[in-house]
Amino acid sequence: MKSSTFRFPALILALAAASVAHASKDDMDVARLNSSLDQLASDPVLGGYAQAEQARAHDAVNQLAQARSRDRAHALYLAERRVDLARATAQLQDAQLKINQLDREHDQIQLDGSRREAEQARRELERQRLQYQLAQEEAARQQAEGAEATAQAQAEAEQAKKLAAAQAKLANAAKKQADLAAQAARAMRAQMQQGDSGSSDDSAKKDQGK
Repeated sequence: MKSSTFRFPALILALAAASVAHASKDDMDVARLNSSLDQLASDPVLGGYAQAEQARAHDAVNQLAQARSRDRAHALYLAERRVDLARATAQLQDAQLKINQLDREHDQIQLDGSRREAEQARRELERQRLQYQLAQEEAARQQAEGAEATAQAQAEAEQAKKLAAAQAKLANAAKKQADLAAQAARAMRAQMQQGDSGSSDDSAKKDQGK
């Protein structure tokens, strides 16, 4: 009888120790999960993300702390998954924000590139316009010079024509004067010849009268 009496308190002590050990393990899991959530909340990069998931994870950890022994395994699984989901969601939201930022930067780079290309195209168009304007001015200048040269050549040709006509008139006048002088010389010779012939006849008649 005494032996049975001593065994019963020992069994109670063993069960109590096991219960204390189990409760200590429960407290360690709750503390571990709460520590993980605290680290996530205090993270300078991720702490501001996944607020709803972090709240649900806290609720799951609180339910784990209040769970009965038979429900503990399921509550622990849910709490761990909620904590993992909160961190993964925060990381995903941070990545999406960075991707969106990169997209905006990429769009800005493309926009800047498009602006530079448009500016280059505008400058090239302006350069070609200036070249075309200079070419037109040069063509007009050459045309004006050509017209001036043509007018000058025409004037010189007209002057040369007038000079040639004057020279021709002068030559004709000189020729006419020479012809008149020649005619006058012939007339004078003829008269002189006639005079000489008359003198000879008078002398012969005089000789015959003697």
